[in-house]
This record gives sequence, structure tokens and C-alpha cells, in this order.
Amino acid sequence: MRRNCEERKDRASGRPQGQGQETAWGTRVFRGSHRGRVTAKNIIWHELIGLKAKIIRASHPGLVGIEGYVLDETRNTLTILGERLWVVPKDVVCLEFEVDGESIRINGKELIGRPEMRLKKRWRR
Repeated sequence: MRRNCEERKDRASGRPQGQGQETAWGTRVFRGSHRGRVTAKNIIWHELIGLKAKIIRASHPGLVGIEGYVLDETRNTLTILGERLWVVPKDVVCLEFEVDGESIRINGKELIGRPEMRLKKRWRR
């Protein structure tokens, strides 16, 4: 332990260690082969991780214009990696997803719930 202190290896896992070092997130985003089957009608039942998202409307003006790839999804939030890492609440935004050159707009309130539980819900359009 003493050796680590002398070499200044005080580190927290997953965090940059010094100036100029990369973060643990990197820029790798999964884009699976099933992406071509996502349409405006069935996006609610598909995986959102890896899709390119842009916030076009929000109750908070600071959220409008956030653009990037969805890294993680929880019950009430989306984690978007763009210029920086954003954690955006679903219920206050309107999102535009880009799938195969097609833009799909969806209200964030329709996405509330765990991804695995959204499959069981019945949606009316």
C-alpha cells in the first residue's frame, strides 16, 4: 500500500487519472443489425440503446438541442453521450431518433417504464 502512495497511484476506478487521460466511457456505441426493423409504430417495443437521439422539445430550455447516442436507459431517464454525458428525464422531453436516415419523433412520456416492462404494455395510437 505504501508503494502506491509514493507513486501517487491514488485512483478511483472508471475515472480519468490525470489531465489528458481518457474516460472509461469511450465512444463505443452498440449499433446492432436489428436497427433496420425499427419504425415509428414499433419503436416503443425496441431497444433504444445505440440509437442516435436529439431532444427537440423540453420543459427545461437547457435540455433542448442535446444530441448524441443513447448509452443507457432506466425507468425514468435516458443517458445520452454527445459533447458530454447527459442524464435526461423521459417525462419532460420530446425526442427525435434517427434510424436508417429516417427521423422518428416520440414523446418521452410514452417511453416511461423499464425497457423490459414496456413490451408488456398495450399502446393505443
